[in-house]
Amino acid sequence: MTHTTHTKGVRGHKKKREGIVLKSNMKKTIVVKVMRLAQHARYKKYIKASKKYYVHDEEGKAKVGDKVRIVESKPMSKLKRWRLTEVL
Repeated sequence: MTHTTHTKGVRGHKKKREGIVLKSNMKKTIVVKVMRLAQHARYKKYIKASKKYYVHDEEGKAKVGDKVRIVESKPMSKLKRWRLTEVL
């Protein structure tokens, strides 16, 4: 009688992130830097950690320095797995 709930693979629950546009010189693609706070395992101090995401920008409306919201999507190329939802 074990009951497990799995959120992995459930449709409609896509990851969302907010970040700053680093590059926008490719066609329909932008590079977004997402910052997060991670706690150090031993010292418990919070450290800023960042990651770059390649994001599909169909209309080319995001420019360098813009704050944007991105959402997970199906793979569009070797590196692109995110879509631009809005420029904040």
